[in-house]
Amino acid sequence: MGSTSLIYLLCLALALVNVSLVKAEDPYKFYTWTVTYGTLSPLGVPQQVILINGQFPGPRLDLVTNDNVILNLVNKLDEPFLLTWNGIKQRKNSWQDGVLGTNCPIPPNSNYTYKFQTKDQIGTYTYFPSTKMHKASGGFGGLNVYHRSVIPIPYPNPDGDFTLLIGDWYKTSHKILSQSLDSGKSIGFPDGLLINGQVHSTFTGDQGKTYMFRISNVGLSTSINFRIQGHKLKLVEVEGSHTIQNVYDSLDVHVGQSVAVLVTLNQVPKDYYIVASTRFTQTVLNTTAVLHYTNSHSPALGPLPAPPVDKYDWSMKQAITYRWNLTANAARPNPQGSFHYGNITPTRRINLANSAPLINGKLRYAVNSVSYVNPVTPLKLADYFNISGIFSDNSIQSNPSNGPAYIATSVLKTSLHDFIEVVFQNNENTMQSWHLDGYDFWVIGYGFGQWTDASRNTYNLVDALTRHTAQVYPNSWTTILVSLDNQGMWNLRSAIWERQYLGQQLYLRVWNAQRTAANEYDIPSNALLCGKALEHHL
Repeated sequence: MGSTSLIYLLCLALALVNVSLVKAEDPYKFYTWTVTYGTLSPLGVPQQVILINGQFPGPRLDLVTNDNVILNLVNKLDEPFLLTWNGIKQRKNSWQDGVLGTNCPIPPNSNYTYKFQTKDQIGTYTYFPSTKMHKASGGFGGLNVYHRSVIPIPYPNPDGDFTLLIGDWYKTSHKILSQSLDSGKSIGFPDGLLINGQVHSTFTGDQGKTYMFRISNVGLSTSINFRIQGHKLKLVEVEGSHTIQNVYDSLDVHVGQSVAVLVTLNQVPKDYYIVASTRFTQTVLNTTAVLHYTNSHSPALGPLPAPPVDKYDWSMKQAITYRWNLTANAARPNPQGSFHYGNITPTRRINLANSAPLINGKLRYAVNSVSYVNPVTPLKLADYFNISGIFSDNSIQSNPSNGPAYIATSVLKTSLHDFIEVVFQNNENTMQSWHLDGYDFWVIGYGFGQWTDASRNTYNLVDALTRHTAQVYPNSWTTILVSLDNQGMWNLRSAIWERQYLGQQLYLRVWNAQRTAANEYDIPSNALLCGKALEHHL
């Protein structure tokens, strides 16, 4: 065989190898989701729910670190609609965040194609509707980001993987709930709890094997406690952070939060109850599922495992035991602990106090006395097109105000690469849960009473984990540190949806004078325009 033939065969072989590698490691995933109404009976009473591709909850998104997602969302509802990707950082890309401050909602009988990347992320997340009270009728689902094969995880690969979407549920339709809030009335206490949209679910595994349970609180208002009869929960991941692998009998999971635990089926082969119950509520709601051993011949029998007896003190102490695994890799090859956050001096402190004022005789919720309202023109579009009159950078102060509460479109200006300390002060008698889009943050401290400078002596500046949603206990404070390395317009909101709907939110404008691709991607060519942005062109 001549040298020319050998070279040809070698080139052909290399080409085939390259094609197979591209197919095996294809970073693009394409989806088309259609949002419709349907009728189901989650709590035994027929009611209208929101389906995605006919499913309730919606389809689970199983992704890998750095996957590119191209998702065409078709809205067949009778109202504008958006999905937001809870915990996905949208690096340099707040255009895809899916909230009303960044995106025009998708009109009925129209569509929008989201394009985003799970850049440098792993972990357990969710998606849900950000518009109106649509979340109360469904449209939510699990979003799991798995590690790349070249990046090790700090535990053996589990023998299976279960996603549990747990949350409170109302029999009342989302439209009536919206009407109640618009009239200044609370939506009240939920009617029940669901696991994956049902009151009866079964999860099946083999005796002696270990399974990952990914648990997310997708409810509107109540914290939950999760436990499995006769089994221990080994915490391994919280919203993208690998944790010190402490073992628990039960875990508190607050609204908007996600955790992942390993459970070994090491008991007598039979069925066992999986239990979720509301926390810190006068009336305790329970729901159960079943953990079924494949070699079981016995049904699950009571009594149900009891919830914690203590309330806030117990829960806060448990939260403090959640620690970063400093030697474990996350989505990148370098260990999580290689970023020494505790050695960085914050450039700014922001104190945010929530409240529940009456404004014009109606119930509202506020942050530093400002109750947020969405403008017709999304903030991100107003910023991009330089449209005046939509928001101002001084509409909210970075410290609580003693003045009367008022309604405004509150935007807090910050600078790209700032490193900020944020204190959430809760002077109310109710639980709070705060979420920040575009980031995760270090939860460095919890405490009862008023935060003071002396509270810094209690901070964990060594191995606090990072997450996207932090709870604040009644008459207490929680402190986070945030590295503002992601330019954009980012929603900081209450994850308790009534409070978000009635104003307990604001936007961080993480800003740099240079508009470059190194800092932020340009406006998408398919961006929807609305409000005053209709006068402009892409």
